Order: sequence, then C-alpha cells, then structure tokens
Amino acid sequence: MLNESKKPKNISLLESKKPLLIFKSRLIFFIRQYFIDKGFIEVFTPILIDAPAPEEYIEAPSCGKQFLRTSPELEMKQMLAAGYDKIFQIGSCFREGEKGRLHNPEFFMLEWYEVNSDYNDIMIFSFELLQYLSDKLKEDSKISSDFFASYAELKVKDAFAQFANITPEKALENSSFEEVLLDNIEPNLGNNHPLFLKDYPAKCAAFSKLKSNNECERWELYLKGIEIANAYTELIDPIVQRERFAEFIKTRDKTGYKKYPKAKDFLKAIDYGIPQSAGCALGIDRLIMFFTGEEQIKKVLY
Repeated sequence: MLNESKKPKNISLLESKKPLLIFKSRLIFFIRQYFIDKGFIEVFTPILIDAPAPEEYIEAPSCGKQFLRTSPELEMKQMLAAGYDKIFQIGSCFREGEKGRLHNPEFFMLEWYEVNSDYNDIMIFSFELLQYLSDKLKEDSKISSDFFASYAELKVKDAFAQFANITPEKALENSSFEEVLLDNIEPNLGNNHPLFLKDYPAKCAAFSKLKSNNECERWELYLKGIEIANAYTELIDPIVQRERFAEFIKTRDKTGYKKYPKAKDFLKAIDYGIPQSAGCALGIDRLIMFFTGEEQIKKVLY
C-alpha cells in the first residue's frame, strides 16, 4: 500500500511531469523513425571523452582526467572519415555553467551528418523533419500544423539591419554581436513559421565552411524566438581547421577557460580526409518546450 502522507517531493514532481516525459518519449521515437526511414543509421559515441573541441565560449565539465562531451561532433566526424555517410545520434550532452530558462548543464541533443550534402540541403531536411514531427504529435501538440506550412530564410546581415540598425561587422567590432542577437533580433524570429537565420559572418564560422564573400555556410533555426538548431556545411580543410583551433585556444586562454588536450584522433581523421558533408545539432529539450508551450527547460527534464 502507498502511504500518501509520506510521499517524497521528488515523487510528486515526477508524477506532475509524467505527460511531458511521455511526450518526450514519443518525440524521440518519431525522430528515430524518421531518420531510419531516410536511410540513416543510429550511432553511439562516448559520453566521456579525452579531448573536447576547443570551442571559444563552451566549457566541458571535467570528469577525472577526461571530460563530459559538449557535443558528439568530433567523434561523429571521425565516423564520416571511416565511411559512414548518413549517421545520427540522440543523447545527453553537458556544458558547464549553463543554467537558465533555455539552458541546463545537462541536456538532450540530436546530432546528424550526411555526406555529399551542404547547409541548404540540410535546411530542407530539417524543415521536413519538423513537418513530420508536427503531424505525428498533433494530438498532444499546442502548435497548429499550419505553423509548418512554409519556412523562411533570413541572412544575418539583413536581420541586423532590420531589427538592430547595426551591421554584424560593427557589432563584432565592439563585442556586442551576441547581445544584439539575443536582445534585438531573436525575439522577432520564427513567430509565424520556422525561420532559418543563415550566412553568419566569417568570424562566427565555428567549424563551418567559408563562402567567398566573408560569410560562412551556417544557419540557426528559430521557432517562436527560440534557437532550436545549429547547422553547417562542414569545414573539412585540415589546415584551416588547425588555424581555427589555434584561434579558439587563444580566446579560451584569455578568458581563463580550461586547457584541453589536443584532439589528436580528430585531427588524424581530417588529415586522412573527411568527405564533403553537412551536419546539424538540434536541442531536443527546447523542441519539446516549443511543442508543449512550456516556458522553462527544467519543466521538460527529469
């Protein structure tokens, strides 16, 4: 017999979250179904890794002499070099110090890569994935399927001109790019249909391929003002990749971030040859927030 007078708070909390956690289970089931139907294979790379990517403003939690992954990116790209041409992964990722309405130190990520694809191909694929999920989840979703009748593309430079009256270059120059993007631009994006903010300045390339006009082949997906996904035509030039790593390490050193070991296995893979490909990382917890109308990421977590 259950003793209701002794029910712990954690049990009550889990009871209250049951509909959301069931929704999460169904969403992940349909994501898997979609990718498998498209010829992808699901892969499982380590959560505990030796060398995270030295991203400028993302910190991997230490775990002994190793680290909890912030993303499976480097490990999945090694699989591309080994001949896996359509791969996806769903699992926990970790980022130290990230806590807020849309952030949690542990979160659930969908990440996928496809050979012989670019950021425009993966944009269409992502939109069709959203349409598929909307249809499958329509009975429990608070978002009408009409929201996914179409999508829009907006270049970063045009978004800054329209909503912030400043150029991205000027914002980068005075170190206000992220602030302007967050405060002035993001609330206006994707309120009536999915919006892909694309062609970031070269200085925001991260691990994406550069275009010939000082922009990079990168987009971020917005749904009702929330950034849901980040995608690239992948950088596969080993020389440029090393140059970017060196730049990012300099920035990390200046800001007092941890020193990581060199990502030797990834660098060997890119020297060997990673094929032309595109990849995308999508925050599953934020996607659940979008479909269910929850305002806080903690509401959709265990």
